[in-house]
Amino acid sequence: MKDFKKRKAWQKAFVTARICVKEFSKRSNKQGFQDVLSTQLLKSSISIPSNIAEGCGRKTTKEQMRFFEIALGSAFELETQLK
Repeated sequence: MKDFKKRKAWQKAFVTARICVKEFSKRSNKQGFQDVLSTQLLKSSISIPSNIAEGCGRKTTKEQMRFFEIALGSAFELETQLK
């Protein structure tokens, strides 16, 4: 389970994070609310693959599942911010 890069969920989350970083980092210094939203989009998108990776490094299934749940929560957060 330690090789998180082989997990399809991590691969897709990583691609999503890269797209968000590319698109929203250049917008983050422009306007007040948009700046706050862009910053939060970046944080939540990066959080998804990060938590999947961290979960893969945990010893017990219970610990792993906790980090996968956090990643799922960040995915819901990102989805909400993009609507």
